[in-house]
Amino acid sequence: MQLRTVLATTTAALAAATCLTAAGPAVASAPAPVSHACSPSVSLDRFSDALDKTTYDGTFVGNLSALAVDRDGSLAALSDRSALFGLDARTLAPTSVVPLADENGAALDSEGLAIDRDGTRLITSETEPSIRRYSADGKILDRLPVPAALQVAPAGRATSNQTFEGLTFMNGGRTLLAAMEYALSGDTAGIVRFQTWERHGKSWRPGAQYAYRTDAAFLGVPEVQALPDGRLLVLERGFTSGVGNTVRLYLADPRHATDTGGTENLTGQSDVRLIRKTLLTDVASCPTLGATAKQPQPNPLLDNIEGMVVTGRDKGRLKVLLVSDDNQNAVQTTRLYYLRVRVWPLFVAEG
Repeated sequence: MQLRTVLATTTAALAAATCLTAAGPAVASAPAPVSHACSPSVSLDRFSDALDKTTYDGTFVGNLSALAVDRDGSLAALSDRSALFGLDARTLAPTSVVPLADENGAALDSEGLAIDRDGTRLITSETEPSIRRYSADGKILDRLPVPAALQVAPAGRATSNQTFEGLTFMNGGRTLLAAMEYALSGDTAGIVRFQTWERHGKSWRPGAQYAYRTDAAFLGVPEVQALPDGRLLVLERGFTSGVGNTVRLYLADPRHATDTGGTENLTGQSDVRLIRKTLLTDVASCPTLGATAKQPQPNPLLDNIEGMVVTGRDKGRLKVLLVSDDNQNAVQTTRLYYLRVRVWPLFVAEG
């Protein structure tokens, strides 16, 4: 797929100003400020490795696959090893850990996280797949119905460990959206399905489904975050042995996409409108800011980035926090990335 990517222009704030004395003659120029720009739309404020290879209350603080902002402004960080951490939003210090399990007490492959307005935690497990609702203390409240085709084979057409990774609320909390990581069997590689559910009182019912095309078949979708206007921030991520990670951030618009819930196979049909998307940045283009990597990477800043949350807005830009999943591996790092992302105005390219 060829994208017509049109990125928003930046201000001239990255240019260094020349200092003049009151009398007029030029004096030595001030040092040019360090550019934190990753692209015209994205800049990197800083990164933190503070959580790397640490423990809290006897639990390894790593394997982090999702982030969310809790009702009190603190952060929640989900480990794919069945643990949900509370983090201080300023220091990142863990403040709590809640163990998670399925109805039989078995561990989850917990990947996606969204916190409802009543404090309920919605958490995906990508081996079934499932979306369960948990209380703040980790008790299962119920689980959402999953369309048959999205279930793992032989019940459906999905592959274990390639299902629900991203999870986000839309429409003021009335809609929940889960992103499949990779394509279903029978769909063209690189075309992944985004499934929604609509709130009906205290229950959720499956809603519209949309199709999103990644840049290459080896790239999956580990995370999505909804914006107030109905658009999405979408992460695409992949790994190439000996090369490292590819991580790209897109602005995507599902509002005019075809509902693919009734389409058995997605093979590039002309009558199926995919979610439109615009590249915001390839994270490899961000400044390193002194980061180091323990294995080959296109940029030593990179690692296995899986989680993303919008934490606020500042001067017209979104404050976006990313986290990498270190897989509890000595050559990977648990790293948090503080981005500022401009999404208005931007034209969205055809999908």
